[in-house]
Amino acid sequence: MALALAAALSPVAARAESDADAPPPVGVVTVERKEMVMTKDAPGRIAPMRIAEVRPRVSGIVLERAFEQGSLVEKGAVLYRIDPTQFQIDLDSARAALAKAEAILFNADRQENRLKALLNGQTTTQSQYDLALAAERQAEADVLAQKAAVRRAEVNLEYATIRAPIAGRIGRALVTEGALASQDQPAPFATIQQLDPIYADFTQSVSEMNALKEEMERGGLKPKDAAKGAVIRTRLILENGKTYPLEGKLLFSDVTVDPGTNQVTLRAQFPNPDAALLPGAYVRVQIEEGVRANTIVVPRQAVQRNNAGGAEVFVVNDQGRAVLQPVRLGRTLGDQVVVEEGLHTGNRVVVEGFQKFMSGGHVDPQPVSPGRPQARAERG
Repeated sequence: MALALAAALSPVAARAESDADAPPPVGVVTVERKEMVMTKDAPGRIAPMRIAEVRPRVSGIVLERAFEQGSLVEKGAVLYRIDPTQFQIDLDSARAALAKAEAILFNADRQENRLKALLNGQTTTQSQYDLALAAERQAEADVLAQKAAVRRAEVNLEYATIRAPIAGRIGRALVTEGALASQDQPAPFATIQQLDPIYADFTQSVSEMNALKEEMERGGLKPKDAAKGAVIRTRLILENGKTYPLEGKLLFSDVTVDPGTNQVTLRAQFPNPDAALLPGAYVRVQIEEGVRANTIVVPRQAVQRNNAGGAEVFVVNDQGRAVLQPVRLGRTLGDQVVVEEGLHTGNRVVVEGFQKFMSGGHVDPQPVSPGRPQARAERG
């Protein structure tokens, strides 16, 4: 009975022993050189394209606030109205003074014409004519002065209506009806910010900029779509980790290096039609620096760290063994990392199943798509 049972179980035991001896399956990617768009991430802050403080240019009592707080306003839109009574009185007075000056000029002009005719007939003296001519010119100057006074009064009356200096989103009202407006007051009535388009300001170290220029000069990096004269494109990574859907463009690099940080400030411009980006928000700016040919990249999860902090990857050799290969890494591009030295085209790099084998052990390499989501499985 016992012998029969042992005979019946022997095939099962044999299969289990065979399965135990079989090399474990691991996920691998085959290394190849390809053209990669090189990007650089930098922390930044959102800044408005334009910002304007709404301030009074004449003094008086505020009669009306004519805008909704937090709304979009057009350039020239009425925001506040200051009591115009005094300014209207000043304008009426200036117009009356102008009319008087014009009447005096009319009389002086007639007097000068009469004396000029008499001077030709030698019935008046030259000195009398000169006095008439001087009076006429003085009357002309008075008219010009009164016209300037009228214009000044008209401007002051216009300033009694406070209008938006730029188009944009207006913030909270800092002054209410009944307040006394003064030209010298320190606080503005409100602030308007133009949010579409909008800026993202960020910094980059001088050493990184110089390294980028040297790589471009050597031909390692080429501008993307250079034949089309395309600008350097940028993207935003929002605080929640999501990518802003609209692309931006790099505008400039500051010409001054901050002596404290050895960095320069850069600015990118982004469309913001829905006001999704607000001034002061923290973002990460991703810059497309150029296209690099013959680049080797591997998934970040393939990289191991040894006790000395060096980078290594498991490579499946011709004998089917997973062996550690030291590598020198470059920059990180999303979920991939550039390998500068240590790998060659055709190498099979392990990216999954690290817990199934020991270094130098036999494995069964199974191809894995580089774009497939993979679990993080670093060792060491």
